[in-house]
Amino acid sequence: MAGSDLYTGSLDLIVLKALSWGPMHGYAIGRWIRQSSSDALTVQEGALYPALHRLERKGYLEEEWGLTETNREAKFYRLTTEGRAHLKREIVRWQNHARVMTAVLAASRP
Repeated sequence: MAGSDLYTGSLDLIVLKALSWGPMHGYAIGRWIRQSSSDALTVQEGALYPALHRLERKGYLEEEWGLTETNREAKFYRLTTEGRAHLKREIVRWQNHARVMTAVLAASRP
């Protein structure tokens, strides 16, 4: 499932979850998404970087320059306190949504 095909809001939630483990640069975030979804999700740069910038504008992320594991300079993103609180709220909201959708989709004909 390509990044632009993700359900509305899910890319932001996935990015926030990726960063809950600590600061990461964009490529590492994309790699974490692929690995954690067993390659079911692949987020294109054209979707990932606008999401990172959007989350930063909302105050959920901060950025800083650092060195990657291959010794290259890259912009690293990390959650702010507000971003961590937003992530917790969104996890609860998505879990409730998934529970309701599962029940509706499993419902039998009246």
